[in-house]
Amino acid sequence: MSQQFQKRMYIIMGIIVLVLLTYIIRLFQLQVLDPSYRRSADKNALRQITEHPARGLIYDRNDSLLVYNDAAYDLMVVPNELRAFDTLELCNLLEISKEELLKRIDKAIKWSRMIPSLIAQQMSKEDYGYLQEKLHRFPGFFVQNRTLRHYPHPIAAHILGYVGEVDANMIERDPYYQMGDYIGFSGIEKAYENELKGTKGRRIVLVDVHNRERGSYKDGEDDVKPVQGTSIWSTLDLSLQEYGEKLMQNKRGSIVAIEPSTGEILCIVSSPSYDPNLLVGNVRSKNYFQLSQDTIRYPLFNRALMAMYPPGSTFKLANGLIALQEGILTPSTVYFCPGGYNMGSHTVACHHSGSVNVIGAVQHSCNTFFCKSYYNILSNRSKYPTIQKAYQAWKDYINSMGFGVKFQSDLPYELKGIIPSVQYFDKKYHRSWNGNTVVSMGIGQGEAGTTPMQMANFMAIIANKGFYYKPHVVKAIGTKNTPNTRFSDRIYVNIEPRHFETIMQGMEMAVLAGTARSAKIEGINVLGKTGTAQNPHGKDHSVFVCIAPKENPKIVVFVLVENAGFGATVAAPIASLITEFYLKREVKRKDLEERIINM
Repeated sequence: MSQQFQKRMYIIMGIIVLVLLTYIIRLFQLQVLDPSYRRSADKNALRQITEHPARGLIYDRNDSLLVYNDAAYDLMVVPNELRAFDTLELCNLLEISKEELLKRIDKAIKWSRMIPSLIAQQMSKEDYGYLQEKLHRFPGFFVQNRTLRHYPHPIAAHILGYVGEVDANMIERDPYYQMGDYIGFSGIEKAYENELKGTKGRRIVLVDVHNRERGSYKDGEDDVKPVQGTSIWSTLDLSLQEYGEKLMQNKRGSIVAIEPSTGEILCIVSSPSYDPNLLVGNVRSKNYFQLSQDTIRYPLFNRALMAMYPPGSTFKLANGLIALQEGILTPSTVYFCPGGYNMGSHTVACHHSGSVNVIGAVQHSCNTFFCKSYYNILSNRSKYPTIQKAYQAWKDYINSMGFGVKFQSDLPYELKGIIPSVQYFDKKYHRSWNGNTVVSMGIGQGEAGTTPMQMANFMAIIANKGFYYKPHVVKAIGTKNTPNTRFSDRIYVNIEPRHFETIMQGMEMAVLAGTARSAKIEGINVLGKTGTAQNPHGKDHSVFVCIAPKENPKIVVFVLVENAGFGATVAAPIASLITEFYLKREVKRKDLEERIINM
């Protein structure tokens, strides 16, 4: 063998060795150093399934269960794992059209090819069992467990709230949520989402070539168990809430009852309402659409927090307190009522006539007395050099009582009502206005607008003689003995406590021998005030507020029934029945109860 041939052989062998070495190094990199291919292989055999926690339970103040969880199932898809499948068969199983299925898959692909996306939500146990037998025919699809909210009592829909699927904006704001997750959309479910949602878990399972689960990976060593959401005890009294909704059936309006010593809402009714179970499961979208399109009853509208009404004569109590505080009135001040308050060619009519002090004016709801008082507040030039400064001082008092402001408690979507600003009247009347220009505000008419919640809270202020706790609907979090301390601070108004006694005497006389006699309850000293809120669109609204009992009040109630006329006719009996039921746990006036229910 020549030296030249031998040299060529070494070169060829070197090239072969180099190629083999290159392959060995590359294989080492792929199989040992680079985990991406390992992950890809694992994905063909392993599946990570998010374990969604059960939401926290919701109880009433007496441990009655208001909201619990039922088992449900979601069909998910991982777009990258999709293979050819019988779309018609899956559509039949899900009871949707082919177009709808393809639309959902396309949405999942646009969201992420690797992250599971929701295809069908909240299937029942029966539907899940039927689908599970055929799931191997649909590669890329799998089922994950869910919980479904259930309401054993079809009440308090507006306050308990409902849950719905998150959207892209919610996911962007909070990465905890993924497409297909659920979140509280209203009521307690929304206000206490962080407490109720719990913590997600993770389960890793082995999957065969037919897309069927074959058990846990590493016997569950890498699994993370979900943590159920925190349970909540609401301030609601289940029996009282049921009774209030029964009294308001076939009526429009609201009831709000508060325990004044704590600010806890005992009962909050917005009528018409709906069964909260209608917004659960895969029928939620359909039912929500139907409810939202009901432009006659507006069942989704929370009148207790969002409806703004003229407060009517119940607002006279606030103006009486301000006049007493400002020194415009004393308990012995007497005004003569000739049957109306005259302003040149215009007269505010009054059904009362004769001389009355502030107690008698509350007792008989004298328009003249409170028009004069309000005019004198705004015309006090010895203290306020201009109408603007006088009105602003009055508005500051009113705002301190919770009118024209939001409470910012745990009641989502509350409105602040309407108490016009100085600038509003300056613009409307070109800065040429006086007490008579806006005198209707003195009797709760005109531009003033309040919510039922604000009026109920005002009663708590009177019951407490000058302070209130923010009205709220959650009493305890975690355990019944772990109080919700967010609302434990007293909020004081700008009225001295001594003036409340005068107003309370007038309210007591209104029930004993005045406009509120229909609110009498045997054995209970009730303080009340009727109101008739003017309605430019039809018959006036019936309004009533009350406190009971007079000594150490346990409950305050506001009732408004739309288009029902005088406060004494409908609202006062309803408030009286609510009060009797709560304090005595039974109602003896069955004839009155039956009349109101059937009204």
